[in-house]
Amino acid sequence: MAVTLLGAPGARNTIVPLGGTGTMGLVREQLRRLLTGRVTGEVFFDAGSLALYTTDASNYRHVPAGVVRPGTLDDVHATVAACRELGVPLTARGGGTSVAGNSCGPGLILDFSRHLGGVHQLDPGARRARVAPGTVLDDLQALAAPHGLRFGPDPSTHSRCTIGGMIGNNACGSHSVAWGRTADTVAGMDVLLYDGTALSLGATTPSEVDRRAALEGTEGRVFTELRSLVRDNLALLRTELSTWPRRVSGYGLEHLLPENGFDVAKALVGSEGTCVTVLGATLDLAELPKHKVLAVLGFSADIAAADAVPAILPWSPLTVEGVDAELVALLSRGGAADLPPGGAWLFVELAGSTPAEAEQRANELAKELSDQVTGHLVLTDPAAQRKLWRIREEGAGLATRLTGGAEAWPGWEDAAVPPERLGAYLRDFKDLMREHGRRSVVYGHYGEGCLHMRLDFDLLSARGKAGFRAFLEQAADLVASHGGSLSGEHGDGQARSELLSRMYSREVLDLFARFKGIFDPDGRMNPGILVDPRPVDADLRPRRAPASMESVTFLGYPEDHGSFGEAMRRCVGVGKCRNTGGSGVMCPSYRATREEKHSTRGRAHLLAEMINGEVITDGWRSEEVREALDLCLSCKGCLSDCPVDVDMATYKAEFYHQHYRGRLRPASHYSMGWLPLWLRLAALAPGAANRVTASRASALLKRLGGIAPERDLPSFAPRPFTRARKELRGARPGTGKPVVLWPDSFNNYFTPDVLDAAAEVLTAAGYHVVLPHKGVCCGLTWVSTGQLGTARKVLTRTLAVLKPYLEAGYDVVGLEPSCTALFRGDLPALVPDDPAAALLASRTKTFAEMIAGSPIPLGALDVDAITQVHCHQHAVLGFEADEEALAMAGVRNSTLDSGCCGLAGNFGFERGHYDVSIACAEDRMLPAIRAADPDTVVVSDGFSCRTQIAGESDRTAVHLAEVLRRAYRLEQEGNLG
Repeated sequence: MAVTLLGAPGARNTIVPLGGTGTMGLVREQLRRLLTGRVTGEVFFDAGSLALYTTDASNYRHVPAGVVRPGTLDDVHATVAACRELGVPLTARGGGTSVAGNSCGPGLILDFSRHLGGVHQLDPGARRARVAPGTVLDDLQALAAPHGLRFGPDPSTHSRCTIGGMIGNNACGSHSVAWGRTADTVAGMDVLLYDGTALSLGATTPSEVDRRAALEGTEGRVFTELRSLVRDNLALLRTELSTWPRRVSGYGLEHLLPENGFDVAKALVGSEGTCVTVLGATLDLAELPKHKVLAVLGFSADIAAADAVPAILPWSPLTVEGVDAELVALLSRGGAADLPPGGAWLFVELAGSTPAEAEQRANELAKELSDQVTGHLVLTDPAAQRKLWRIREEGAGLATRLTGGAEAWPGWEDAAVPPERLGAYLRDFKDLMREHGRRSVVYGHYGEGCLHMRLDFDLLSARGKAGFRAFLEQAADLVASHGGSLSGEHGDGQARSELLSRMYSREVLDLFARFKGIFDPDGRMNPGILVDPRPVDADLRPRRAPASMESVTFLGYPEDHGSFGEAMRRCVGVGKCRNTGGSGVMCPSYRATREEKHSTRGRAHLLAEMINGEVITDGWRSEEVREALDLCLSCKGCLSDCPVDVDMATYKAEFYHQHYRGRLRPASHYSMGWLPLWLRLAALAPGAANRVTASRASALLKRLGGIAPERDLPSFAPRPFTRARKELRGARPGTGKPVVLWPDSFNNYFTPDVLDAAAEVLTAAGYHVVLPHKGVCCGLTWVSTGQLGTARKVLTRTLAVLKPYLEAGYDVVGLEPSCTALFRGDLPALVPDDPAAALLASRTKTFAEMIAGSPIPLGALDVDAITQVHCHQHAVLGFEADEEALAMAGVRNSTLDSGCCGLAGNFGFERGHYDVSIACAEDRMLPAIRAADPDTVVVSDGFSCRTQIAGESDRTAVHLAEVLRRAYRLEQEGNLG
């Protein structure tokens, strides 16, 4: 399979026609012919690519006519010309994180995020930046920060949203209370009209308006008609289209008023691609505050927090963000313990000329509100602040599953009211929710009266959809009664455009239609949005999986009520997996390729389309889904890093099980999938096996086994640990708490010294260490290759062996994170009906968890170390105990935020994966290791991580058990001396 890695020279011109005899099939074929040779970027008409773009982060779904990822601005012109020639609608798209259905449509999708990004110019003196539409916000912030500058608006999707998308939706974010909306920052734009006219727009003096209105062609017509629109409706524009900051719904026609500079660029901000295509923008930047602190104020409930907002705003805060207790409870790890007492919290950021001044202001604010707050914290440490900001930033994802597991959806995502009305509005809105029997977490931009809510709508039944519509209509009326806006920052899209008549008069709606018609008289730009809107309850994407699919699924999906379809609905498209510059593990293959189909979101969308059956029509046999899952490393990074715990490793295992059922599998499934069996056989004559793998025959072995030719095969140990330490087998008398040391296949057959070190240290810590009396296996390699039937048989036998130990009170100690994580996380889904499975899950501990806090005598090693955390440990087990154990041994450890090692079990050894595997390792891990001092110890518990490090660097990583054995022996030597 061909894969374009980040940094590969040039963009591909990939055109794959989609078959079909209907009208759409004909349109696609005509588009293909027009675009062939004209576009240097990428053009897609294949089913897999169309499936990737059927939706964004909203409730809505539209199958596009095609997808173009332009490589140059000339490509954009050529694409628009082709669409114009055929009358095909056009929808521009950035990061695809829009929650209102603004960036999915039935026409051609123009995706700017892949190739058309970048900051073209940064002028610190003028505090301005010139950017391409596909520029990711965080990339702009990173360039501006060294100059003491930043782009003001900062939505929670800042790590993957694009400036073009922010312009389309008039994005705001948590700092808009200080620095405004995107419209307030746009100084100028270059745009392209559907008729091919390119314009440079911005504030325009009356004389300039008259000059441009006198021009021939489209430009003259546009300015003539805009001038007339304003002159004919001055009173209406000044009275009904207020300048209240969070009025984002509809078009920003107030910017055309003479007193506002007749600013056509600002008027087009928030037009959601319905008028023009943005080619570039000039942005005003804000100065970073010299010092800032975060005051965290606790309140009894969200309404009490809302009531406090008017008293906070006179303090000129940088942010006033709110979260409620239910949102905090959705965090998988941490959060509530770091907050003061309360049922809701406001995060208030305050600036000062000195750290002391900022802190003093925060304490004075808390004192002023002392009769309202239930407690407060003032945080000056940036790391502590970031930890709490995570709660707020991940709200859009966290809120899609309420406590108890109920599904929640956008649809009433970001209505806003004037801040002084926020408490009253929230009271009324909660009454409306009770009337309809709906629930939602409450969070958002309290300082500007903009609340984000995801409600537990039933979008799967006809009755539920009718209730959805009725609720939205009444909610729109409620917001209008409080003088608010249906949208406070995300745009109207399909979610709210039909409801604009409940907020605006008929005269204003007519003005909106007139404005769109000036730029797009044929109605081809993102049709159905804002003007002539599609119904709010049409084109909904949530679907149940067909019974024929649910009935054959193998795994239990306990977190999704046993439903594969419900599990597939977890991904709502917020796109955190598209983060390429931040921390965490997710998603290594996307970071390496920058391909949507190799992101967690892309794979989830393809699986959802497989369930839908319209674009991807061959169900479990789908080659499109198989190809996308092929580069999934099964790292489980998404399980922890995705706000809604999408577990693509599990979905991949299910798909592979179904896809290859009754069929010939790839060779690697037989070689590495059955690795524990082959290791047992090799252990009968490890010397002979090593001679074969080191000979010329290894090339043949790798070819037959589907193994990457670039990889060296690991050497077998002379004796497996289970054979070398037979005396540890089975229950036997001893002192100390009894524990079963898990003899995982990797350490047992390749690196038995790790097991030996663990046994020595555990014994020194007072544990009575035993090995299982029979051969056991966790079945991981069969799970990762989707051979779930065999995996269940292996695990069932293993549980039978371990049951007596578990019933006798033994804990099971794991050294290989992937095996330990399988027992702690996946086991109940794999063997759902065996009580011993739940018992093993509860009794499995990591080596560090057994050692941390124990009375083991350890000498102080006095060394520096860096640690590469195994992906499964990051996702399932945690690393706090490991850090504590290293500190006990006198190790000054730095835990790397280095993502996945790229080997990921069998992935990096499979033929065709080597380049991506190395690219994942080079993303962060290998550079960090190379940068470390030669005397720094490299620690990694994962066999795959240690293998990748040894193969791609000049360092040898060691297991934590080996580090602690060294410290223990140092102490013993000191005592003897």
